[in-house]
Parts: sequence; structure tokens; C-alpha cells
Amino acid sequence: MAPEEIEKAVEAGMPQAVEDLKRLVAIPSVAFPGHPEVPVHEAAALTEELLRAAGLPHVERVAVEGSFPAVYGEAPAPPGAPTVLLYAHYDVQPAGDLALWKTAPFEPTQIDGALYGRGAADDKSGLITHVAALRAFQGRFPVGVKVIIEGQEEYAGERLEAFVEANPELVRADAIVVADCGNPRVGDPALTTSLRGMAAFTVEVRSLGESLHSGSFGGAAPDALAALMRMLTALHDDNGDIRVPGLNQGVFSGEGPSEEEFRATAGVLDGVSLVGSGSLADRLWASYAITVTGLDVPSVSGAINAVQAVARARVTIRIPPSGDTKTALDEVTGFLKQVAPWGVHVSFDDFTTGTGFRAEAGGPATAAIGRAMERAFGRAPREVGQGGSIPLVATLARRFPEAEILLYGAEDNDAAIHAPNERVDLAELRRVITAEALFLAEYAQTSA
Repeated sequence: MAPEEIEKAVEAGMPQAVEDLKRLVAIPSVAFPGHPEVPVHEAAALTEELLRAAGLPHVERVAVEGSFPAVYGEAPAPPGAPTVLLYAHYDVQPAGDLALWKTAPFEPTQIDGALYGRGAADDKSGLITHVAALRAFQGRFPVGVKVIIEGQEEYAGERLEAFVEANPELVRADAIVVADCGNPRVGDPALTTSLRGMAAFTVEVRSLGESLHSGSFGGAAPDALAALMRMLTALHDDNGDIRVPGLNQGVFSGEGPSEEEFRATAGVLDGVSLVGSGSLADRLWASYAITVTGLDVPSVSGAINAVQAVARARVTIRIPPSGDTKTALDEVTGFLKQVAPWGVHVSFDDFTTGTGFRAEAGGPATAAIGRAMERAFGRAPREVGQGGSIPLVATLARRFPEAEILLYGAEDNDAAIHAPNERVDLAELRRVITAEALFLAEYAQTSA
């Protein structure tokens, strides 16, 4: 198909793509413990239906040990053509506080050219990108196609990693497309070339056999909560830079957001400064970050006048692609032990890790998606990083070092993924679908 024919086919298919996305968003496919499992299986069934309707001759649900099923589809490559693996996930984050939503999270609502609802962007837009791009070819694909749609990425996605390790030939491809990223702004195309890894742990501080009356013992009894607070604040200096030895700042070669853009996107309050030093691209995509994500202490509403015997915190480390997860964990936990005051007892447990990713120098697939995006968006894509982790990407990169991995999608920084009022811009979705369809045709010619 010529590029003009592909563009017309995508445009003609957009009403169906939007309706398909609405059907997906209406299913509360939250694959977290404690949530109903039936809707997750319903989303898997609809995913299977959509991939079949896109023209793939072989589609099936495949069991993933300890997880919800993945949906797999494939079409053989024409003689001499490369094979492309397309990835997305059909599960979503929980809705959270319903009072913060302007529309019901699982009642897809179209407003001013955007579709609102949980998962509309992350990552059911990625699934629809693949479905609609494939549908444009009416079953006559220019490349070999493999599709794997995960069912539990938002919670314990490492289970698909084990599946890939056990079934490498099922997903082996010349190029791998991960449609679980996005652009800095609507209409501003980008390829994600860097992902930070992550590590998380729980730290516990004990100072007393049991909590004590603050009037009788305060002033001499060591307070576990006060000790933990001192330890956690020691992780950063007054400027917000990390004080842990060995966690050095990195450099990102691409263009990052301006401070004005970042402040607006992050909702930083007037008069509040940003933290850290170096460019925003360096801080967000190429350097370490340490965040305290939870505390186990008495709540304000339930507080009593007591010196605390025990306090716990959840700590997350974001790790640049050049960093090592185990080393970072050792450095941070060792530092916390070193700065612990008063000889309090410190222990660590509940470790979680995920490896980062940095794209290799571009090959024919990277060149093809660049040309496809430039035609679809009217401007060439730029390289960006992502502070979040996609553990599967590191597994794919390690298992298939010869494959090019392309990360993009219809999300943008204002899409409110993982937050109330998540939305996807439908014009952006059309451009991304167009780019993917153009890429499949372009890549076939490049590799011929």
C-alpha cells in the first residue's frame, strides 16, 4: 500500500477504533489483588476478538503462570520480509478516589476531542493503536506480525518476563514495538530511548520494647519515628540532590522539558522551587532519584501522646540505565544504617527491583519509524527518556540483543495516567496509529 492509501485507511477506520477503545475502557480490568477477576478475563476476551477482527489468522489466549492470560496473535512474514512484535497491556490501574473524577472512570466519556476513562491512555490506547494499524492492511500485512498483549502489567508485570524467558521463539522478532509510552505534548512526536530502572524496599526502625507515654518518658526515650525521619531526610542535601555516595548524576543527550512546562505538568505550586541540580532531562531520565512513598506510623486522627517504639517507611529508588540495581540498593541501605542515630535497630525487607533500558544506535527500524512519525505528525520525532520503568523491555533487550526496540504511544504528559481523569487525545491517537501503519510498510521496504 502507498502511504496515501494507508492514511486514508486509518482515517476511515477511526470511528471504529474509537468505539473499540470505548468498549475496552468500559471494562474495569484492574488486575490487582482484591479486585474482581471476571472483568480482567472479559478484557482478555475482547482483546482476542479485536485482534482476530484486525486480520491476524492466529490468535489465542496463553496462560502466564501466577497471572492473568496474555493474548497472542501472529501472521507469517511475506518472503524476505522482517517480523515485528507489537506489545501493549489490557489491564489498568485502580480508579482510586472516585470523588476526584469528573466523569465515571469506567464510563468512557468523549469531551472536546478526548476520551476520558481509566486506561483510555495507559494502555488501552496502545492496544487500539496496534489493532487499528493492522486493520488498515485488511489482512495483507507487509511484514510478519506478532502481537502479545499482557494482562497484568500494572501489578507484578515481571510474570510476563518469566513467560518470555521460557518461550523465546514465540516472541522473537527483528523489531519490537512497545506502545506503552508517549509524547511530551500533544502533537510533539517522540521516541523513548531511555528508561530508568527501579528498586524499592521497606526500612524498619526499632528503639523500644513498646511505645511509651510521652509525658513520662519523652525527652530521654529514643523515638523510633524521630530516628527514621532523621535518616530519611539525610538522603538529600538542602538543594534536593542525593547525598548517598556512589549515586552520581548522569547526563541525557536529548532535549528535556523547560522548567515552565515541567512546573505546569507537575502542578508545582507558586513559590515552590524544583529540587536537584543539572538539566531537567538529566534529573528525570539519566540520574538517580529517591522517594519515600509510604510511612507506617500512627495517623494524625488516631495519634496518642506516645514515644514510638517502631516506625517503617517504603523507599523507592529510580536508577538510570547506566546504573546497577543491586549496587544502588546496597548503597542506599548502607547509608541509612550509617546515619541511623542513637544506636536504633534498623532492618530492611520487601525488596522489589526492575532493570532500566537504553536504546542502542538506531538501525533500519528506528529510521523507518522516524520517517513514519515525521509524515504522520508533520515533524520529526525527538528522543526522550522516561522516569518510569517497564521491566519487560530490559528482558526483551537482553534476550534479543539483535532486535531494535521502539517505544512510543498515544499518551502525553497531560494524559493523567495512574491519576483521576485519565484521558487520551483522539487526534493524537489517530496520528500514532497512522505512524505505526506507515512504519510497518516502510520497514518492509527498508529491509527488503
